[in-house]
Amino acid sequence: MTESLAELRASLEAVLMVIEEPVTLDQLVQATEATPTEVLQALERLRADYDGEATGPRRGFELRDVAGGWRIYSRGEYEQTVERFMVRGATAKLSPAAFEALAVIAYLQPTTRSRVAQIRGVNSDSVIRSLQTRGLIQDSGQDPLTQAVLYTTTGYFLELLGLDSVADLPKLSPLLPGLADLTGLDIPNDTEG
Repeated sequence: MTESLAELRASLEAVLMVIEEPVTLDQLVQATEATPTEVLQALERLRADYDGEATGPRRGFELRDVAGGWRIYSRGEYEQTVERFMVRGATAKLSPAAFEALAVIAYLQPTTRSRVAQIRGVNSDSVIRSLQTRGLIQDSGQDPLTQAVLYTTTGYFLELLGLDSVADLPKLSPLLPGLADLTGLDIPNDTEG
């Protein structure tokens, strides 16, 4: 390994800050080009640092080894603060990813998380959680075939857009030439009206 332990920890932190789901040890080894032992030691040191065991006060976030991988999470005792922040929209604006997922759900509802991810081409779990926390989408049962959770928009979503129902959403076909030629998207063909 060519990096010092401090550089390795910094590299790992950089990766851990941009992931949306737990990252495996093998992925971290490949990214850092360090040995598995070195990566594990650096991860354990980061966990200790965040827990306040080595360098001072405990942080508001922690490093967990869950679901076969590593990820940074906010600490459970700050759940109410985080929830207030998300619900009240301290940053109020949705990210482009959140807008994409919300549009997919709005136009295809009820739809599943995997369908949203399939259309967007990326994992959408954290974006969907954020939209739920903000009260823009909700669980609306399960798909009878796959048992996957189905999502729909909420009354709050309609209220924010000034709509009476999802039928009042703008039609997509004038904006997407050739939409009628697409198959398998389950988007209603509204070119007739």
